[in-house]
Amino acid sequence: MIGLSSNRCVIDGELLELDDLRYTPAGVPRISLKIRHVSTQQEAGVSRQVQCDIPAVALGEAAQQVSRFKAGQSVRVEGFLAQRSLRIAQLVLHIDNINLK
Repeated sequence: MIGLSSNRCVIDGELLELDDLRYTPAGVPRISLKIRHVSTQQEAGVSRQVQCDIPAVALGEAAQQVSRFKAGQSVRVEGFLAQRSLRIAQLVLHIDNINLK
C-alpha cells in the first residue's frame, strides 16, 4: 500500500442530529452527530442538486464545542474521513474544527 496522506474535508451543512456528550474509557469527550448538506455542484458542465446526510464524530475539544450547538444550526466542519470500525466500512467524518455559519 502506498503511504498517501491527503484526507481533508470541508463541508457546510445543517446539524440534523446530535447525540449526548459521552466519554471514552480513557476519559476523552466524544459526540456523534449527523450533518445535512444541500448544494448545487457542477459536474461534467451541468448543474446538479446535491443532498446528503453525513455521519460524523467529534472528540476532545471539538466534542465539547459541538455539545453546545443545537439541531437546526448551520455549520462549517473540517475533518477527515475514516471507516466507522474495522468491521463496518461506512465512512464517518471525524471533525477537528467546527464553526457556526
